[in-house]
Amino acid sequence: MNESTTVVMVPGLRDHVEDHWQAHLARRLDNVLTVPPLETDKLSRDARVAALDEVLTSVGGPVVLIAHSAGVMTVAHWAREHHREVAGALLVTPADLELPLPESYPSLEELDRNGWLPIPRQRLPFPSTVAASRNDPLAGYRRVVGLAEGWGSRLLDLGEVGHLNPASGYGYWPRAESLVWELLESASLVDPVEQEDHSHA
Repeated sequence: MNESTTVVMVPGLRDHVEDHWQAHLARRLDNVLTVPPLETDKLSRDARVAALDEVLTSVGGPVVLIAHSAGVMTVAHWAREHHREVAGALLVTPADLELPLPESYPSLEELDRNGWLPIPRQRLPFPSTVAASRNDPLAGYRRVVGLAEGWGSRLLDLGEVGHLNPASGYGYWPRAESLVWELLESASLVDPVEQEDHSHA
């Protein structure tokens, strides 16, 4: 990986979870920043977008974004409001905040009141890949396909992986690292030979 490239992790509403694949991935990569958890206004869209922007503003050189769940929506809202250059983004199992979520999650009314609705659907100003689950309890597959089309993202069908979180059995997700290297390579931020060497490490 280019030494000047920074990987920025954008967690969902539950923030940092030690056994989450994003946390495992952050420990395996160099030059990683994670958007820190909010101390107040934890459900505020504006606060989430501001926290992401603060991290991105602090970084010089190219950045790639690795977002999960509602973190994908944070990225979509950020991209509509800010203009910092981003080399690429991996958007994993986005949570569909326009339809009722399972009982332990915020209600539609709470999400609307905190600025999350509607979901931005305009084309993202950077290359992106949406990694979608066929049996995600937080988003229907066809709805995610529609989001990917609106964002101009490449769609990656992960099969039946639930919400790709510890509750779905992921922990460490071996594929995450190879997807990051593909993203870096497509953005010309890594030598393909280095990527090949790393994939066999």
